[in-house]
Amino acid sequence: MFEATFATAPNALETDPTREPEPLREPEQLREPGAFDVLVREIGEDGAGEVRAVFWSETCARLELFGALALGEHRARIGREAHSLKSAARTFGYLRLASLAQQLERTVNALGEPEYCDLLARMDAAFTAARAQDPQR
Repeated sequence: MFEATFATAPNALETDPTREPEPLREPEQLREPGAFDVLVREIGEDGAGEVRAVFWSETCARLELFGALALGEHRARIGREAHSLKSAARTFGYLRLASLAQQLERTVNALGEPEYCDLLARMDAAFTAARAQDPQR
């Protein structure tokens, strides 16, 4: 048998539940310009267009769902939905939306109702800005 010793990694996440989570910094750039082009190269223009349409539809529905779910009762589901939104937004290069979804995913268990509502409002604004930047709207 062997014995192992582990040290805490630098910058490891705090596990103290009484400590307020530090907000993630939102990226200065709203959108990664070449992200959609990468998707087009991978699956073709028609496929990428279809996936983009699904992204807009599902993101709109997901943001509405966040507003309908009671934070106190549905933290796990909110976290899973935030994870999915983060991944989808990154695929299309919508950095601010992805960053906010990541912040929700990471902090959902510590958020109070006012912080949750504020974060949802910022996500809605980021979604609106992303739609405005979509070259294919």
